Amino acid sequence: MEPEEYRRRGKEMVDYICQYLSNVRERRVTPDVQPGYMRAQLPDSAPMDPDSWDDIFGDIEKIIMPGVVHWQSPHMHAYFPALTSWPSLLGDMLADAINCLGFTWASSPACTELEMNVMDWLAKMLGLPDKFLHHHPDSVGGGVLQSTVSESTLVALLAARKNKILEMKLSEPDTDESSLNSRLIAYASDQAHSSVEKAGLISLVKMKFLPVDENFSLRGETLKKAIAEDRSKGLVPVFVCATLGTTGVCAFDNLSELGPICDAEGLWLHIDAAYAGTAFVCPEFRLFLDGIEYADSFTFNPSKWMMVHFDCTAFWVKDKYKLHQTFSVNPVYLRHPNSGAAVDFMHWQIPLSRRFRSLKLWFVIRSFGVKKLQAHVRHGTETAKFFESLVRSDPLFEIPAKRHLGLVVFRLKIPTLHSKSGFHFDCPSQCKCSEELEGSPADFG
Repeated sequence: MEPEEYRRRGKEMVDYICQYLSNVRERRVTPDVQPGYMRAQLPDSAPMDPDSWDDIFGDIEKIIMPGVVHWQSPHMHAYFPALTSWPSLLGDMLADAINCLGFTWASSPACTELEMNVMDWLAKMLGLPDKFLHHHPDSVGGGVLQSTVSESTLVALLAARKNKILEMKLSEPDTDESSLNSRLIAYASDQAHSSVEKAGLISLVKMKFLPVDENFSLRGETLKKAIAEDRSKGLVPVFVCATLGTTGVCAFDNLSELGPICDAEGLWLHIDAAYAGTAFVCPEFRLFLDGIEYADSFTFNPSKWMMVHFDCTAFWVKDKYKLHQTFSVNPVYLRHPNSGAAVDFMHWQIPLSRRFRSLKLWFVIRSFGVKKLQAHVRHGTETAKFFESLVRSDPLFEIPAKRHLGLVVFRLKIPTLHSKSGFHFDCPSQCKCSEELEGSPADFG
């Protein structure tokens, strides 16, 4: 494909994307296909000679779209929000064209410096402490864009593990690091995301999931008790993952109680605000950030509620050198004249190479502005309040957990056993569901 054909085909693709997103509500959200549906539609081997672009483009609707879950549809209510926007798409279009690999400052100065500045913008938008800023005289921390919150949690745990092992080596210099690692233990609530458990599996750090209170929140006394019990067993507490906006019910762990305990006990406090983080652009929601001054790291997904498409995860640390001591491998072929003076993000992450993710975030923030992003969050929250009122007014349903932000948890009321072996719901007498239902208990779960 030559440049002129690319120009023509590119416009054709933009038109297709525009039409797709403008009319996505008309498509069935979930595909009506079975595993392996595509196999019969594709040849066994790659083509020896080029296929025409017309054939390739035609196969989008014929082969690809029948198997797509349309996450951008307004009828999509599974998993979690994954919003995009036109400025975000344009940002990635440019990033894909530039195709830089921003592992060091020298490999693409603009990639590194835009990311540093945009991450400072974002930290200020959320009301995060100055210690998370790149450009602040009292800060040795900063922010970086990772692929997912799952990866950010793993990075934080690996950094906490390395730092604790180095501390332990001071008093036990002859002990093997693997033996020291076997004594480490980390904590999260039993409402934490599965990625926290996976981080423990990968790092070989024991992970203990602690019970929550009646509001599904991890409290300080619970953590304090667990730490004391584990220290008595010879274990070394190292890390706490506090969740702001849990996956199940959007509950918030109590940072103001957990933070001082982590500070006193020498534990790394990591904050997972994957979904709820976007809401902190609105000052009225920052009460959930009480205690954030104790955090060693903080992460959330602009790719969930900030109209920046996947992948785009914001991750901040208060001490970048603890990342360096964990991930720094600096062969001669990656060094440059400004090594040490400039930020090299390869020392802040697991992979070496990295995409120019900050472009789409920059485009979105500039295109909408803080006020419109705040309005977007407030609209989503008000819509959730309205939906909650509809659920509460329906006698068939109940709300088992307090609504926070845009997440409403509801369920069908559990039927009670009827005196004549049927079932009925505890509903008003005028409701039809109060009539006897035929069937066995097994029919109604």
